[in-house]
Amino acid sequence: MKLKKLRLKKGGGILSNNKQIYIVDDDAPVCRTLSVLLATYGFIVDTFTSAEEFFRAVLSGDSGCLLLDIHMPGLDGWRTLGRIIKSGSKRPVIIISADKNEELNEKALKAGAVGFLQKPFNDQALIDLIDIALEKQSSADKKRK
Repeated sequence: MKLKKLRLKKGGGILSNNKQIYIVDDDAPVCRTLSVLLATYGFIVDTFTSAEEFFRAVLSGDSGCLLLDIHMPGLDGWRTLGRIIKSGSKRPVIIISADKNEELNEKALKAGAVGFLQKPFNDQALIDLIDIALEKQSSADKKRK
């Protein structure tokens, strides 16, 4: 059983409980660092070092936001995002990459991601983008009901 966690919103308000984050990045230290950071904000975090591992563990209907690295052996981030969209999952995806290519933001948005962050990124920029992604997911879930 997962415990509900509260977290403070920027400005002091409290956001809702059970904010699930999935991280898929083949760099284990990146997964650990992001996991610790996000846990301090009250997020529930699961990390995976491959897309295949993620797909084995997480159902397409499970809620939560996915932080997805582009460059990974096996199923890369672009093909992973395509598979998620093709499955009909409404899970928001944020693409992350160390690439210094200014066109990646546009490419990520066109591919169906809710945003793109270049590593290393600002902690607050990450939290703000996750908040936007989860708010969009919550709004979409309410419309489907």
